[in-house]
Amino acid sequence: MYIRPFDPWKSPLCTCPFKYTLNPYTGCDHACVYCYITSYIPNAFRVRTKEGLLPKLEKELRKLDKNAIVALSYSSDPYPTVERELGITKKVLELFRRYNVRCLLLTKSNIFERDIDILSELRCAVGVTVTTVDEKKAKLLEPNAPSPKRRVKALKKAKDAGIPVYARIDPIIPYYTWKDFDETLDALSFVSHITVSTLKLRPDSKKRMFAKFPGLMEKLWPLYERGERIGGYYYLPKDIRMPILREAEKKITEKGITFGSCREGYRSFPTCDGSHLVP
Repeated sequence: MYIRPFDPWKSPLCTCPFKYTLNPYTGCDHACVYCYITSYIPNAFRVRTKEGLLPKLEKELRKLDKNAIVALSYSSDPYPTVERELGITKKVLELFRRYNVRCLLLTKSNIFERDIDILSELRCAVGVTVTTVDEKKAKLLEPNAPSPKRRVKALKKAKDAGIPVYARIDPIIPYYTWKDFDETLDALSFVSHITVSTLKLRPDSKKRMFAKFPGLMEKLWPLYERGERIGGYYYLPKDIRMPILREAEKKITEKGITFGSCREGYRSFPTCDGSHLVP
């Protein structure tokens, strides 16, 4: 099955409402330093296509509950660089349109603006992840992803086309992206919902962070050492994490934007993931 129930590693802190997930590609070439998929996808930063995806997917869509939401994507970005040439995600969206599928799209790319004509005919909400609007920091964290400025510009085009839009400011990294939170939020002030999440480290992402940001990690790692281990992740201690989340919530809701948090043991309203925006 290509469409599967969303089950984020059985995290005890996951508050997502029931939905399905579909990854049109295996792997993601954005190569984000903090990425978690390297812990369970071999050669995770090399994008591969899926044999027979479209005909098999169409068979699955014929049987899918028309009220269910299918999320694109949580393991591999639906818009890797090669999507410009291959158009596989575009063909998936065309199938979604044919079968009237409810869709929650999340990406760290601006390529989706090519598909706004299709998305505007779908029951969907479109979101982008923007870790920071600082272009230099973003390039270090997400070396192959389109710039935050291009992502935000594309999302504005989606909103202008009448599509519900949301964003993730994720991950929030103390001493680094947290410094830019106000500027990042200002750039996204036009969205309806924002989900935030603090940096959670696995052993593989910890190694990459130390290799890329040794000075930053000298300050950060002692915090994680006195934090929690939950579902295989190192978490910031609650006395640091919760004040960050409270401040983020206050700033977001003051702008009239609804707030969600992801696997934090903190509140969200009306949903953590923005799925309440899907018509």
